[in-house]
Amino acid sequence: MKYRTKAGLAGVAALALLLSACGGNSGSAGGVIASGTAAAGSATSAAGSAVSSATSAASSAASSATGSAGGSATGSAAAGDSALLTKAEGGSLIVGIKYDQPGLGLKNPDGSFSGFDVEVAKYVAEKLGVPESGIEFKESKSAERENLIDRGEVDYIVATYSITDARKEKVNFAGPYFVAHQDLLVKADNADITGPDSLDGKILCSVTGSTPAQKVKDNYSATVALQEFGTYTECVEALRTGVVDAVTTDDVILAGYAAQYPGELKLVGSGFSDENYGIGLAKGDDAGTTAINDAIQAMIDDGSWAAALESTVGPSGYTIPTPPTPGS
Repeated sequence: MKYRTKAGLAGVAALALLLSACGGNSGSAGGVIASGTAAAGSATSAAGSAVSSATSAASSAASSATGSAGGSATGSAAAGDSALLTKAEGGSLIVGIKYDQPGLGLKNPDGSFSGFDVEVAKYVAEKLGVPESGIEFKESKSAERENLIDRGEVDYIVATYSITDARKEKVNFAGPYFVAHQDLLVKADNADITGPDSLDGKILCSVTGSTPAQKVKDNYSATVALQEFGTYTECVEALRTGVVDAVTTDDVILAGYAAQYPGELKLVGSGFSDENYGIGLAKGDDAGTTAINDAIQAMIDDGSWAAALESTVGPSGYTIPTPPTPGS
């Protein structure tokens, strides 16, 4: 409301000048008229200046207000329609991530969290008005994500969460914030598995609740045997010990494991699908979805998106791709 106060003061100043002009005291009628005319002209000029100043102040205040609203991505009107934004106004959020994906979402031995998904989660929270100290991270395994959102145990999930039509029936998705490509992880000395169509008779591992292994069986190798575990870390251990022949999921996830075991594991490098990673939140929370999309776009625009990828996934040798278009 500062601009209204300034406008009011400017109006009062203009009125005072006009009254002063009208009350001028000259020795002759002509002098009075001339003096009054000059004073009126001066007052008019002053009034115009004051109005201009007030208009400028109002414009500046309105611009400042607009900028502030855009920076926080929250507003009381929007928050009223969004459980997420209402929660963010309280200064804290519970965010779902993976705990076992190197480079993406990892809980470190000291209890801290690292990875690209973690950086995205923190950036979005900050844009919603919640500092890092206000975030509580909660492990969100693939098979549990929709239920965690539905039960309100997390406010949003950033966990290599591919946007699919089936999932969109249960949750809202903001994003995509990253596009990965399905690939295969095998032992470094394996020369038999060269792509998804070379897996007949092999054992392929993926995690419960994910879809990529079934996609291989449906579209490429009908006689591949599927093995599911609760986490990709368990799949990778099964691969290292020879229980399974390959692990499949998105290349950026597998790149983290390959970097963890250099010379022992490798990506096949075929990249046979597009996986759009989204941020999942409560079904129907459209205002919250829009606010997260705005935050992702801001992260891309100010260079934080590329910097976060370079510092987390970059050391694995993964080529940093061009950013996606949130909301597309």
